[in-house]
Parts: sequence; structure tokens; C-alpha cells
Amino acid sequence: MATKDGKQTADEKVAEAERARDELREALGAAGVTLPSLGIDPVSYALALIDLGRCNAGTARALAMALRSGTGEPR
Repeated sequence: MATKDGKQTADEKVAEAERARDELREALGAAGVTLPSLGIDPVSYALALIDLGRCNAGTARALAMALRSGTGEPR
């Protein structure tokens, strides 16, 4: 449940980050990529950062979407 001002609680942020991590792991796996240390950064609990070299849930989802659509080619 969000706080009175509509912001996510730390637990909600972590749950969202876990879902984003799982989406990214699935998309990477479909592309034949495995990041062995892909996980939630335990030090950043309040921010719920995904550890792959750190990124937020939005960035992880954008990367997953790019991989799925084939637009994530290196420059």
C-alpha cells in the first residue's frame, strides 16, 4: 500500500524491483545472456536498486523491452 502522499513504501519498491529483475532475467535468457550476479542490491533497500552494475526498475524494464524488440543493438 502506498503512503498517504501516494509514494511507494520501501517494501513496494523492493517488490517492484524484484518483478523488474525477473522480467530482465527472462528477457536476457531469451537472448542467450546470463548475468550470474543479477539481483537486488541489499545495501540500497530504500531505493530498491537492481544489481547488474546497478540500475533502477525503469531502466531494467527499458533494457528488457529493447531486448525483446531487437532494438538493443550496441552502438
